[in-house]
Amino acid sequence: MELSVIIVNYNVKHFLEQCLNSVALAMKGLDVEVFVVDNISIDGSVEMVREKFEWVNLIANQENVGFSRANNQAIRISKGKYILLLNPDTVVEEDTFRKVIGFMNDHPKCGGLGVKMIDGKGKFLPESKRGLPTPSVAFYKISGLARIFPKSKKFGQYHLGFLPMEETNKIEILSGAFMMMRKSVLDEVGLLDEDFFMYGEDIDLSYRIILGGYENYYFPETSIIHYKGESTKKSSINYVFVFYNAMIIFARKHFSEKNARLFSFFINIAIYIRAGMAIISRFVRRMTLPFLDLLVVFGGFWITSFYYQKFKQTLEEGFGFETDVLLFELPVFAFIVILAIYLFGGYDKPIRLLSSSKGVVLGTLIILAVYGLLPKDFQFSRFVILIGSFLSGFLVALNRGVLSWLKIEGYSLEDASKKRFLIIGDEEERDRIEPLLKQTTTITFLGNFQPEGLGENSQRDNAGALQKVSDYIYINKINEVIFSAKNLSMQKIIETMSSLRISRDVDYKIAQPDSMYLIGSNSIHTSGDLYILDLNSINSVSNRRAKRVFDFISSLLLMLVFPVVLIFNAFRLSVLKEMILVFIGRKTWVGYFPMSLEEIGKVPKIKQGVIPCEEGVNFDSRTILKMNQIYAKDYSWTKDFSILSKSLGKLSRSC
Repeated sequence: MELSVIIVNYNVKHFLEQCLNSVALAMKGLDVEVFVVDNISIDGSVEMVREKFEWVNLIANQENVGFSRANNQAIRISKGKYILLLNPDTVVEEDTFRKVIGFMNDHPKCGGLGVKMIDGKGKFLPESKRGLPTPSVAFYKISGLARIFPKSKKFGQYHLGFLPMEETNKIEILSGAFMMMRKSVLDEVGLLDEDFFMYGEDIDLSYRIILGGYENYYFPETSIIHYKGESTKKSSINYVFVFYNAMIIFARKHFSEKNARLFSFFINIAIYIRAGMAIISRFVRRMTLPFLDLLVVFGGFWITSFYYQKFKQTLEEGFGFETDVLLFELPVFAFIVILAIYLFGGYDKPIRLLSSSKGVVLGTLIILAVYGLLPKDFQFSRFVILIGSFLSGFLVALNRGVLSWLKIEGYSLEDASKKRFLIIGDEEERDRIEPLLKQTTTITFLGNFQPEGLGENSQRDNAGALQKVSDYIYINKINEVIFSAKNLSMQKIIETMSSLRISRDVDYKIAQPDSMYLIGSNSIHTSGDLYILDLNSINSVSNRRAKRVFDFISSLLLMLVFPVVLIFNAFRLSVLKEMILVFIGRKTWVGYFPMSLEEIGKVPKIKQGVIPCEEGVNFDSRTILKMNQIYAKDYSWTKDFSILSKSLGKLSRSC
């Protein structure tokens, strides 16, 4: 047996399927065995592997044992001369295994091997080659000196930025996303240290390989896609604590007591600095637009009231609003408008003007309703509310226009209103992919590029085809490029993603043969995104927002008539708890019928429902799954309204 490929999976079914498709192509003509170790996923991963990849050795754990222990489970029973630890969110080229095996055969002192990795947008991932995180290297990284001087031999040691990305070199640390090792070396230095639950285990094992007298190499003659590179996780607070605590475990294990204490000191400082920065960064990203909107909406009401008073004073001497009333009511009105914009999805990415406009209209209606209930002393002018709302709506739209004009990431109005696709594949693949796109997103342009020029031709022909693709993307203002894996090899897809030089921001996705999904990764803030056929209705942004708006408004109204609802529910006070949980977004009024863990992964994920199942009716599991799938596929808020209205007497009992 030449090679044992080990993939540890946890709730990334579609990434895993794409990974295994690429592995199947890469292992042709070679003596390879593949293990998938699943850490009790609930997204249907295990069933998918059993159904589509019978040749895979599946280990289905009944608990999440962590990355290290899961890999060790498979390593212990593997038979390959070489062991490859491969992440499920990767795609390998057709000749990747042949090339890395050849390199290892030619370099008997090579104990471990890593390859060139790119992310889902075709950008080189610096974690493809890393140095040992000594106290000084860690300090340069934590202090930001490594980022300022990435190519410095002194400051750039963490990602070895001074080593050319296209040149084979000895390195110290391999990435756990693609970690090729000799089985004989692992027998000498030991398997992954199970003290590391997640992160840090690749650093520890890489270092032990070097201590064992072997060498680690960075080998860029083959490339892989790694969708969830390190950059996708850095805004996660949990990642900060887990990763840096793993560094402390490593220091205590391998450094002297003095150096370990120094390292731990700096790492602990880094943990709180990075965690604080992550919290602040996330808060700023989420609250910048709502805060700006709050200012301009309040400004719109204030300007309207100010000039309305000026006008009225020319007609009626002594006319004026109570300043205290304005200072209290106008901020409240502005907050109501912002809340309404949020409920209509006005702060979802990408930004949509229509969503914010709907929010302003809803906010205005709510303000007018509240205004009518206020005491006479607090009712200053409906005219101010109406004109102020109109002005606020204009200023909110202007806000978004300015942010889009400044090209601030995430605020492009072009992305929201113009989804323009290019499919690189034949006409048959275009006809297969187009309905999927139409069901899951709005298309304003769909182009098709025949892949002949990107095939297995000369480099010159390939270069000409790349230029044509680049020109096509630029001229037609393409947002997303979709590669057909049926028409293009993974090697050509990866080469094209890496080689395209485009002045505009473009996302890439891959369409797997005969699969009803497209997979890709759009930014460092999203680990990956999917277009999935059939069961995507309830998970579309508009329907998720509609469901949340319905839950919010209906729970608010039910709380206002709580005594009546209490009578319907036989005076069970637990109904109030359910109302509050729905109101704050912890639950939804209407959810799925109860399913087993295996079936949960076959429908889109939603919050737990409050409405109980029909009493006295026993459905078999297949019927329940079908009913849940129909609910997900044909979702509408009117369906939730109908179910809720028929179940007002059952709100205190859940399924």
